[in-house]
Amino acid sequence: MANQTTVTEFVLLGFADLRELQVLHSVVFLAIYLVALAGNFLLIAAVAPNHHLHSPMYFFLVNLSIVDACYISTTVPKSTVNSLMSSKQISFSGCIAQVFLVIMFTSAELFFLTAMAYDRYAAICHPLRYQLIMNWNVCLQMAAASWVTSVTIAVVDTVNTFSLHFCQSNIIEQYFCDIPQLLKISCTDTATAQSFVLAGTLSFGSFCFTFIFVSYVYIFSAVFKIQSAQSRQKAFSTCTPHLTVFCLFFFTASFSYMRPKALSSPTVDLLAAVLYTALPPVMNPIIYSLRNKDIQLALGRAMTNMPCISWVGLEEMDPKH
Repeated sequence: MANQTTVTEFVLLGFADLRELQVLHSVVFLAIYLVALAGNFLLIAAVAPNHHLHSPMYFFLVNLSIVDACYISTTVPKSTVNSLMSSKQISFSGCIAQVFLVIMFTSAELFFLTAMAYDRYAAICHPLRYQLIMNWNVCLQMAAASWVTSVTIAVVDTVNTFSLHFCQSNIIEQYFCDIPQLLKISCTDTATAQSFVLAGTLSFGSFCFTFIFVSYVYIFSAVFKIQSAQSRQKAFSTCTPHLTVFCLFFFTASFSYMRPKALSSPTVDLLAAVLYTALPPVMNPIIYSLRNKDIQLALGRAMTNMPCISWVGLEEMDPKH
């Protein structure tokens, strides 16, 4: 990336130029950030000390909470500080780091949601073989594959983006460094880079979406065959939080990057990015807490006793969780 550009820093588009609105933006973003951190860390604190929650579903849920906490920490704090200081600058190296982290955590979120769909498929469609299918070696391998693949995608996309030259405009029409916005201001021909990003996004996104969709076709088919209404309701209750979280993530991301150009403007782009980067980390722990009685009980104990957070081994799994 050496000698590629005369640009040494970028300017992020702010939400407002008036000082009062900048302060309001900072307060709102700080509140969103603290709610997201509190929700995800409380969920981790609720699961970690409870041995009966040490099952694949909650293992992947803890990973998802870690991803969400890191994901929102990549964009919102920088924007909050910039508004408080009436600054819009981000250094070139800071922009590189932000692009890398956003891609990594976005990819990780999608891959963990895919792994959770497979876990629910195994639990509901193959309950007698569940412990064999979803043993801890498989869970750890799936988690490791999700993280390694996410890091690889982030490295490739970041290098692909910053191998371009930025020698004229340095104004990014977004509140964080976003690849589509960076491609717009590059003074290099970006056709190849755009095709590369589009191909990668569509291939991985389509694979995960298709996998989750097919998994739920089998899941719902198996659930509707259950004779007991209570058992059927219990099966649905373990699936609806995950399905809701996935739909929230998928539709906010789709609206951000796949909406028609007629619906695109700087203001709409900013609001869409907030939905995409801030809403899922805030809502995910809330959705799981509202729909899962085990999480509710564990959260109650965690907030009452505030136990020390430690993951105590990997215990034998219980398919009912």
